[in-house]
Amino acid sequence: MPPTEKTAPEPPEKALPTGHAPGLKFEKVVKRFGANAVLRELDFAVAPGERVTLIGPSGSGKTTILRLLMTLERPDGGLIWIGDDTLWHMERGGKRVAANQRHLHEMRKQVGMVFQQFNLFPNMSVLRNLTEAPVRVLGLSRDEAVERAKSLLDLVGLADKADAHPTRLSGGQQQRVAIARALAMQPKVLLLDEVTSALDPELVVGVQDLLRDIARESDLTLLCVTHEMRFARDISDRVLMFDQGQIVEQGPPDQIFNAPTEQRTRDFLQAVLAT
Repeated sequence: MPPTEKTAPEPPEKALPTGHAPGLKFEKVVKRFGANAVLRELDFAVAPGERVTLIGPSGSGKTTILRLLMTLERPDGGLIWIGDDTLWHMERGGKRVAANQRHLHEMRKQVGMVFQQFNLFPNMSVLRNLTEAPVRVLGLSRDEAVERAKSLLDLVGLADKADAHPTRLSGGQQQRVAIARALAMQPKVLLLDEVTSALDPELVVGVQDLLRDIARESDLTLLCVTHEMRFARDISDRVLMFDQGQIVEQGPPDQIFNAPTEQRTRDFLQAVLAT
């Protein structure tokens, strides 16, 4: 049987990313899948260090936004900025041209993502899951990567699981490892995609508490997609309501959840909170 879930300790500051966190900006971004326009000239920005949550019905374009930022999907139009640099474009000869692989590689280093389904390497130990990318992508020495990984495993309450393989861990523990792995790259932007939806209900609170601590103690720019409305309220500086690839309404959590101005937002929240 997988081990039971543990409560994470208070996160030590040294394990969390520090330094200037860039903001994000979408300018007239279009994304189509065949004839279906998932994003339609989308405009929005996230300030450096701001925590923003995207809510809305399935298929409204929320996860597509995260996949564009992770360069897992390519936009069909518009510009995406991370800090002062465009993600999918670069300057050459005074003109903006499509980004080459070197530019994309450097931009990817600024962004980390925690997925819904963990995406850990089952044939690697927990420790190696955390050290592989820092060594291969960031060029850290093995000793530096191990020291960072151990600090992060302590942060997520799994210091005793360094030599275990993911298949021997509970779902909540696997998600904690996935969070630590994303932080091991010391990103400036952290993307969260329905990170608790694959967990048993009794494991959700522990992972959410860990992410609240990380958001509070770090200077990460955070962009989160979730159907957990209480989590969205607790973790966010601002909430954006999406529908059909566009922003319907945005504002502080108290305003969105207590006094939404748009009927579409009210209908969505009524449906989600009733389930």
